[in-house]
Amino acid sequence: MPSLIIEHLQAGYGKSRVLHDVSLQVGEGEVVALLGRNGSGRSTLAKAIMGLVDRQGSLRWQGQPLQGLQTFDIARRGIGYVPEARDIFPALTVRQNLQLGQKRAGQAGRWTEADLYALFPRLKEREHTPGGVLSGGEQQMLALSRTMMGDPDLLILDEPTEGLAPQLVQQVAHFLRTVRARGVSVLLIEQKLQMAFDIADRVLVMGHGTIVFEGTPEALRQNAAIRQEWLEV
Repeated sequence: MPSLIIEHLQAGYGKSRVLHDVSLQVGEGEVVALLGRNGSGRSTLAKAIMGLVDRQGSLRWQGQPLQGLQTFDIARRGIGYVPEARDIFPALTVRQNLQLGQKRAGQAGRWTEADLYALFPRLKEREHTPGGVLSGGEQQMLALSRTMMGDPDLLILDEPTEGLAPQLVQQVAHFLRTVRARGVSVLLIEQKLQMAFDIADRVLVMGHGTIVFEGTPEALRQNAAIRQEWLEV
């Protein structure tokens, strides 16, 4: 059953239109990978879902429209978003960042600090370290973990493995498998084909602000023409 349904979405910045008639769905507990080259419109799609850019069209989450809602209202309805910039609070410690991510102060959700420290042991070691002095990989772990403290039903990730060492990429992959096993839907914006092939239930390819392919990872493996035209350098 689809949790997120987007139909005929157009979005952009001022008079510049980036997305053109985009339609897609993310089902309950499903991992959907959104692939494409830089500039194809993938990040704009994530921002449009979260109400961060001008948009027209239909966006429905768990049967309710998202149009007209502010970003914090969308988050409160159960959509978590980790932007490419990560946006942690640099002056606050790892633990303080996690506590700020809680859905309601003092109210536990499905994810606890202990759960996330188990997934990312390095964060436990750095628990009392300000976020601003963490490495890029540690900041990504923190951004992912802080978002899960909000107990989302849908997680939107924009390039979570960008710039990470292979070992950290594997940790992110393990994190995504754990998230899916707990029933959380994921919209994964990614450039690494192998990550999408290993993790996703379905893959979408975006080019020039439209969806140019939708299918299973295996179908994309077999479609050399799509990969060559829209993904490969």
